[in-house]
Amino acid sequence: MNGAFAAYAGGEHVAERGNVDTPTLIFSGTKGLVAVCMLMLIERGALELDAPVARYWPGFRDDVLVRHVVSHTSGVAGLLPPPEADDLLDDERMEKRVARQAPFWPPGTALGYHALTYGWLCGGLVRRIDGRSIGTFFAEEVARPLDLELWIGRPQREPARLTRAPGYGVKGDPSELLDALYGPMLYSFPWNRPEFHRAEIPGANAIGTARSIARLYASLERVLSPETIRLGRTELSRGVCVVTGFPYAFGVGFELQTELGALGPPPDAFGHTGSGGSSHGCWPTEGVGFSYVPTELRSDDTRAIELLRELHELVAS
Repeated sequence: MNGAFAAYAGGEHVAERGNVDTPTLIFSGTKGLVAVCMLMLIERGALELDAPVARYWPGFRDDVLVRHVVSHTSGVAGLLPPPEADDLLDDERMEKRVARQAPFWPPGTALGYHALTYGWLCGGLVRRIDGRSIGTFFAEEVARPLDLELWIGRPQREPARLTRAPGYGVKGDPSELLDALYGPMLYSFPWNRPEFHRAEIPGANAIGTARSIARLYASLERVLSPETIRLGRTELSRGVCVVTGFPYAFGVGFELQTELGALGPPPDAFGHTGSGGSSHGCWPTEGVGFSYVPTELRSDDTRAIELLRELHELVAS
């Protein structure tokens, strides 16, 4: 199956296929892990959705609110000039760059997928509020208490090598804005290089096993209150990305269901998908956490949707 699929409910696995204990890079699935960190700060009273980012990040623009950052509506969706691939390895440098970048549209007025900048914006907030990098925060506050093999930077095990199917790549009409959003991801594939595993790229390079990611989404109540989980999946934005034309909906960092059904049949599903066909998330009504991590990356992929349809039939029976 070119990867692995796992699902958990009530602390027990309900489905496992493939090598569910093989660490794999999950691209934008990382954003769901970052969302958990942001929600933990909100629950602790250290971060407010309606506060300007500048309250926590001196020198940041006053018109960008925290809710804009976590819902991909800040306007700081990319960087010009676009970074080179090796620039991504220095998260503190990239945080400084996003702080200087002028929004491409007035904050809060449009949805544009923050492919890479979401991670540096959220990571910069965590660092300035808590003092730790977001990778360290996630490791100490989430992965270690839940005993997960899941890392944002500095993985303890070497991940599977990724391959690309013919036609795999970023979708969208060539433009300066598309370059700003995706930068080197349009023209290079550095993700099998060890330095891209060790670095913290909090929008794109988490590494984990399907089993651990599914367990995380099945046990969010161990690190977040029910009220905070409901807040996390409360819709803050919905629409078509102004750059790629792709439909999205977001809560507090979590991706929500759209007409594409990328998170499975349940309409209240939340989590995050990732480049190449991965899908990770929670079905709150069914009490299920799931993760599909492919090792062969494809565009226009239906593998996760088919697996999630089968899972839904299983848990509904």
